[in-house]
Amino acid sequence: MRRLLVGAIATGSLTACGDTAPANGAADDAALAPAYAAITADGLMAHVKDLSHDSTEGRAPASAGEEKTVRYLEAQFKALGLVGGMPDGSFVQNVSLVRNVPHPEMQFLVGGRTLPLSHATDYLVRTRIEQPVIDVNADIVFVGYGVDAPEYGWNDYKDVDVKGKVLLMLVNDPAIPDPNDSSRLDSTMFKGRAMTYYGRWTYKYEIATAKGAAGAIIIHETGPAGYPMQALSNIALENFDIKAADGNANRVKFEAWLSQPKAEELLSASGQDFAALKRAALSKDFKPVTLSAKAKLHLRSDIATVNSRNVVAMLPGSDPVKKDEVVIYTAHWDHMGRDTTLTGDQVFNGALDNASGVATLLQIAKGFTQLAQKPARSVMFVAVTAEEKGLLGAKYFAANPPVPLSKVLANINMDGFNQWGRTSDLVVIGLGNSTLDDVLADVLRPHNRTIVGDAEPEKGFFYRSDHFEFAKMGVPALYTEAGTRFIGKDSTYGMTKREEYTTRDYHQPSDEIKPDWDLSGAVEDAKVLLAVGYRVLTTDTWPTWKPGTEFKAKRDSVLGRK
Repeated sequence: MRRLLVGAIATGSLTACGDTAPANGAADDAALAPAYAAITADGLMAHVKDLSHDSTEGRAPASAGEEKTVRYLEAQFKALGLVGGMPDGSFVQNVSLVRNVPHPEMQFLVGGRTLPLSHATDYLVRTRIEQPVIDVNADIVFVGYGVDAPEYGWNDYKDVDVKGKVLLMLVNDPAIPDPNDSSRLDSTMFKGRAMTYYGRWTYKYEIATAKGAAGAIIIHETGPAGYPMQALSNIALENFDIKAADGNANRVKFEAWLSQPKAEELLSASGQDFAALKRAALSKDFKPVTLSAKAKLHLRSDIATVNSRNVVAMLPGSDPVKKDEVVIYTAHWDHMGRDTTLTGDQVFNGALDNASGVATLLQIAKGFTQLAQKPARSVMFVAVTAEEKGLLGAKYFAANPPVPLSKVLANINMDGFNQWGRTSDLVVIGLGNSTLDDVLADVLRPHNRTIVGDAEPEKGFFYRSDHFEFAKMGVPALYTEAGTRFIGKDSTYGMTKREEYTTRDYHQPSDEIKPDWDLSGAVEDAKVLLAVGYRVLTTDTWPTWKPGTEFKAKRDSVLGRK
């Protein structure tokens, strides 16, 4: 689950269908009645209890907990009468991963002075290169937001060769004031308030590799990032990557996060001011600033190849021609595992994150199997691994799909469910990106529900769950979260409960089933997502990315469009 901080009131809403087929909600509801009946609060709860039980040991990839989880999922899919979704008829897609545990020693050298750094407090560092020892001693260059975006006429690397240098970058992407109204942001630049992919740390490390840098350091600011730096510990103190034939030899040597106080200290020692550099970085005219400082890193890594698995099931379509066309539902089965260094509870059960999403996946699969008339097209249900390690299971699946992506109509992703009751709305992360939003609005309308957008689009939640790996490959993707307007509750209820979860339970052993869970809303939302998939499966109009989205060109290429 990528969402850490959530606003109380969403910024946009949609109640009407756009350019999709006319509403046929009543007919769909009648046809889907047996499927709806199969989705129950008891059914959801039973799966969450099983998947988040202490016996699954927190469901870490490549652990005994994975073995139990994969066996459970395969058994559940078989019991529903589904078939294996892999080309050989099996339910398992093997995903070869590299586990890397770093042991770094890092410091900054400024004019003969050494600025010591404390690992996990002042900085976090990792490498994707399969090399036991890496040493770097290189000049540091401040490159603003580290963005090279020709479509915006933006280049933070102009006139400076950063090859072999260590790049120091700001988090997020530039939020440019509107030239006609300084109180607003320029919506034509980097989507205004909303984060683009240029703001994600994954992009920043990718561009550092492309520029030939020796290392990349992101200055962590909790507000713009949307989470405290400690939340990154799970992917930095023990990180995973997909096994690469070349051992990722061409990647940037190290990827790091630096606390804001230490960044300010470094810049001050180099004769620079953090606030002034941030202001300068908001201009297209910004040029990189070479600091009078070096980054010195000695990084020893414990490296091992491990095997993990995606679990893939299929309900074949009833039409001999259209059955090759597929809608894919996804949810990640993994969580944080077990920490034996803790006193007391050591198991990160991940009841909400993401036993709940997998429970929803299984219940939707059960619903589809209860239909009197199966859809002409096929439905695939995929429980992916290593989301918590960087969306790796979804990334591997999207790069090695068992069906051609040109035959995949849509991805519908579930990362957590609503555990606090019914809502009159449903949040769409990335509202406005695809016509799936319109299908969803059409499904909700007869039930007097609306969809609303993410309250904090500047924090880039669209890029933080498994659907993003499908989107990058061009597949239209839908990712929803619990609504904010709880029926029968005051307007602050939803925000209060979300903040409680974020503060108390997110990525903690306390993410367990709570006595106050009310799954009536989770049941309604699961039925809605089933209906959206059914609508896509049974209509002639394929979902599309809307003009201006960064994924449309890739989709057009996959489908052979100009």
